[in-house]
Amino acid sequence: MLQIQTFDNRRGGNVIYKALAHPLAAEAIGRLYERLPGPVWVLDVDDIASALFVMHPTGPEIAGVLVQDAADFGAERLGHIARPLTDLPQTGAASLLVASFDAAAILGRIRHLLPPGCVVASLDEARLPEGLQTNHRRALDPLNYATNFAFFRDAEGLSTRLVTANYWSAYGAQDVKLWLRLFDEAGAVLATWEENVVAGQGGIRIDSAEVRARFGLPEFTGQLFIHAVGVAGHDVVKYAVDIFSSGNGASLSCTHDANAWPSDRYAGLPAPRADERVTLWLQNSHATAIPAGAIALDRMGAEAPVALAESIGPFATRALDVAELLPGLHWPAQIELRAGRHLVRPRYEIVREGRTRIAHVNVERADLSPDPAIAAMPAPLGRGYLLPFPVLPRSRFRTIIQPTPMAVGQADLPVRLDVFDLHGVKQAEHFLGRLPRDHDLALEVADVEIGHAELVYDFRDGGGADGWLHTLVRYEDVASGHAAESSFGAHIYNTPVTFRGEPQSYRGAPPGLSTRLFLRLGEVGTPAFTHLIYPASAAWHPRSETRLMLHDGNGEVVAEKTVAIACSGSALIHTEEMFGAAALRQAGPRGWLLVRDTTCRLFGYHGLMAQDGRFSLDHMFGF
Repeated sequence: MLQIQTFDNRRGGNVIYKALAHPLAAEAIGRLYERLPGPVWVLDVDDIASALFVMHPTGPEIAGVLVQDAADFGAERLGHIARPLTDLPQTGAASLLVASFDAAAILGRIRHLLPPGCVVASLDEARLPEGLQTNHRRALDPLNYATNFAFFRDAEGLSTRLVTANYWSAYGAQDVKLWLRLFDEAGAVLATWEENVVAGQGGIRIDSAEVRARFGLPEFTGQLFIHAVGVAGHDVVKYAVDIFSSGNGASLSCTHDANAWPSDRYAGLPAPRADERVTLWLQNSHATAIPAGAIALDRMGAEAPVALAESIGPFATRALDVAELLPGLHWPAQIELRAGRHLVRPRYEIVREGRTRIAHVNVERADLSPDPAIAAMPAPLGRGYLLPFPVLPRSRFRTIIQPTPMAVGQADLPVRLDVFDLHGVKQAEHFLGRLPRDHDLALEVADVEIGHAELVYDFRDGGGADGWLHTLVRYEDVASGHAAESSFGAHIYNTPVTFRGEPQSYRGAPPGLSTRLFLRLGEVGTPAFTHLIYPASAAWHPRSETRLMLHDGNGEVVAEKTVAIACSGSALIHTEEMFGAAALRQAGPRGWLLVRDTTCRLFGYHGLMAQDGRFSLDHMFGF
C-alpha cells in the first residue's frame, strides 16, 4: 500500500497529496531530480518528504535528512535518522532538496548554513504554472487543486459524455476555466487543452466523440484528468458521465463523479451472474507504476485476496475481468477490491446480452469501528441513519438491493427495510437480520407499485453500526432486459438536532436542511428523469417546497416549476413532461436543471429514459 495520506473524514482531503499527484507536478519533479548532484540531503520542515518519495520514487539517492522541529530529531525519515538543520554545514551536501512549497522564507533563514557550492532546490519548482493557480499567494491552497479523474472512452461503438455546471459561480467565482489532459489505455498523453467556462451557472459538456474529432485521435479508452481553475467554494470537480452507444444502440448507462482521493480498499463490486461479464477498470491515478501484486480481489468477508500478478503503468488503464482472479464466483456474492491507494474510485462495467452498464465502487473505510451510541440515539433523531433509494414502477422494473459492508471493521449489518409510497405512507417493513460480512442476500422490493425504500439500522438481534451503511441497488427492465445500478451510503436527514456531523450540509456546518442538486438533461429520444426523495429521520415539514429551475448553457433560467413532495415520500419527474420539448430545446445541449429547496434536504437519483427501452440511473450530486 502506498504510504500516503489522501483523505481524512475529520480533516478532509490532503492537499499535499493532490499537489504531488498532479500530472504537471510529476513532470516538474522529474526535472528537479535530474539536476541534483550527489550527495543529496533533504530538508523536511513540513513532513512532506516521505510522501514525495512514495509518489515519485525514482529520485536521487538520499544521503541524509534534516529537520527543524526538535521533536523530530532522531525520527526515521526516508530510511535515515533525522538530524537538526543546524548540522547542514557539516553534511558536505552537494545538493539540498527543500521538501516544501512556498520555501522562500525557509531558504532565507538557512542560506548561511549551506556548504560551499551546494545546489538548492525546492518543491516550488513543482508548483503549478501561474495560469493554473486559483490562489497565487499560497501554493497549497486546496482551491489550487480542484481536480478529478473521469473514465473516458470513445471505442467499439461506445462514447462518453461528461456534464456538469459552473456551480463555483454560486460561491463567487467569476472566471473559471478547465485544464484537461486525456490519457490512453497505456497511460500516454493523447491531448492536453483548456476550455473556458461560461460565467454564472452555465453548463459544461465534454463529449468524447467531439474530442476525438477535434484532435484527430484513434479510438481510445482511458481517463480524463480535469483541473478547474479560478474556482470558489468547492475543491472537487463534480460531474456525471453518460455512456451511450454510437453504433448498435443497445447500451445506455451513467455514473457520477469519482471521489478525488485514492483509498486502500473499495467495496460494492457485484460478482457476475452466469450470463454476465464484470470488468473492473483499473486506472492508475499516479505517475509511478503500480507494482505487480499491489492490486487484489477478494470475496467480501473471505479474507483470501487474490493478487493481480502484473504491474500497471503510470496513468494507464487495465480492464480486469473479475473472473480472471475469482473464477467461479457468482452473483449475489460481493467482491472487495484492495487497491493500495493507487486508484481514484474505480468503475466497473457489466456486459449482458450485448448491453453494457457502468457503475462505481465506494471507499471502504479503515478509520471506523462500531459505535454503541448509534444504537442508543436520542429520540429527536428518530430512525437515525437512512439510506433512501427509488422503487421504480413495478409494472416495468424490478428493484433489487444488496446491503454492502463498507468498512474494514464491519463484521455484521443489522438492518431493516422500510418501504413508502409516493405520499409518504409506509407500506411495508422488513427486518433483514444481522447480516454477516460475507452475506449473499439480494432482495427484490415488491411492496409498492412506485415510491421509495430506506435501509435503516435495526438492533433487535444485536450487532454493530458505524454510520457508514451502504447498499447496491439494481434496476432491471422486465421487458427489454436492460439494467442499471447504483450505490450510496446512509445519512441522517431532516432533523434540526445533530449527531456526529449529521445531517450533512453542502454549505456551512450541519444541520443540512436545504437542497441544491444537479440534473443534466438528455438528448432528443433520451430525455432525462429524476426520482426525488424526501427522507426524514424524524417528522419534519409535511411537504417540501421544491423548485425545479431549468438553465440554458449560459446559466440563464428559461423555465421554472414547483413541486411539493410529502415527508417520507417521493416524486418521479420526467423533464420532457414537466417542461415540454420547446423549453428543453431552448435550454440546449449544455442546459441543466437545478433542484432547489430551502425547507428540507432531498436526495435524488437521475437518469435517461430512451424510447427503445434503454435507461440509465445513478444518484445525483449536490453543491
